[in-house]
Amino acid sequence: MSDADGAAGAGAADLLALFVWLSPAYPVGAFAYSHGLEWAVETGDVGDAASLRGWVGDLLLHGGPFSDAVLLAHGWRAMAAGDEAGLHEVLELAAAFAPSRERQMETLNQGDAFMAATRHAWPSAALERMAAMWDGRVAYPVAVGAAAAAHALPLPATLAAFLNAVAANLISAAVRLVPLGQSDGNRVLAALLPTIRLAATEAGEVPLERIGGAALRSDIASMRHETQYTRLFRS
Repeated sequence: MSDADGAAGAGAADLLALFVWLSPAYPVGAFAYSHGLEWAVETGDVGDAASLRGWVGDLLLHGGPFSDAVLLAHGWRAMAAGDEAGLHEVLELAAAFAPSRERQMETLNQGDAFMAATRHAWPSAALERMAAMWDGRVAYPVAVGAAAAAHALPLPATLAAFLNAVAANLISAAVRLVPLGQSDGNRVLAALLPTIRLAATEAGEVPLERIGGAALRSDIASMRHETQYTRLFRS
């Protein structure tokens, strides 16, 4: 094996934790949430591969997933710097930064589950210090960012992997709801890779005081989903 091959292998090994944490098999219950997509399918906003690509692409650049990536980045930086005051600020904002009850439930339930699983299987003194200084619930993106920093995983890769997992979960929900074939779902995810890369880069540069979004139809969908008559998902 060449030196270059060895370096590449070491880099891949360093990212294996991300592959595990953001896998559909990691016990955070992501499969139970559609981020309002179920209502969008019910009303016809999403009904085929093209409309799904547009919906998810807008979320990645302008909606909840983009805001989550901004929170992840700030949580990562605060944890990496040992900045307890900064981390407390991000944790507090992230727990409140949701446009609907279901969105808040989604991020807090997944965040708590992620922290419980990660602290058990991937112990870290930094995560224990965070648990000691914060007695509230932990939003999912901040949980991922803090854990990644605690285990010295790079922020750019963490952002890209997180957004890819979010997009994949939404597409998986649409495959069941529309319904779409698995091949269509794979094509949508492949087509969204440039958007995921762009969103990951841009989210890492947004100051916390400028966090926000413009995917209003998705926010309305999460509110309407609360009273949707027939539901497969919790959000």
